[in-house]
Amino acid sequence: MQKTNVAYDSKVEGEVIVTQADAVINWIRKHSVWPMPMGLACCAIELMAAGGSRFDISRFGMEVMRFSPRQADCMIVAGTVTYKMAEVVRRIYEQMAEPKWVVAMGACASTGGMYRSYATLQGVDRIIPVDVYISGCPPRPEALLDAMIKLQDKIGRERSVKNLTERNAKTADAKLAGAGKES
Repeated sequence: MQKTNVAYDSKVEGEVIVTQADAVINWIRKHSVWPMPMGLACCAIELMAAGGSRFDISRFGMEVMRFSPRQADCMIVAGTVTYKMAEVVRRIYEQMAEPKWVVAMGACASTGGMYRSYATLQGVDRIIPVDVYISGCPPRPEALLDAMIKLQDKIGRERSVKNLTERNAKTADAKLAGAGKES
């Protein structure tokens, strides 16, 4: 049985719908994910294919691929992350605005894949938190779509209002602490 967060009362004039703030915020967030493709190797080709007409990632509201971290909220790490590239991946992740999510696409991004060498990071989760892992070498575009659906489900279960108020409180505390240092 599916849990609903929307209530409709026909006795109230104007056809008012009552719901929780979390449900509205999460519905908006999960249907407007703007991915930032971090195509580092062969998995990037499968990532590009997911945007084509055959697989059509736009069905899920994710067709707006952003190549700027400040305009994206979901980083898709597709391919092998070397130690040389790890610093750049981390910096780009830190530039993304909150809330943000990460998808590790393929065996190399998830675990280092077949590369057990001094130059390859053995999983992107060693430098940034990962929300969804996609297995395969390379994974098919359908696997990416499935992972994005799982990410949408995860976003739908988050406590948005609580996270927003905590984030605002931390920002206010940081501003007060900064103002105290200047005096």
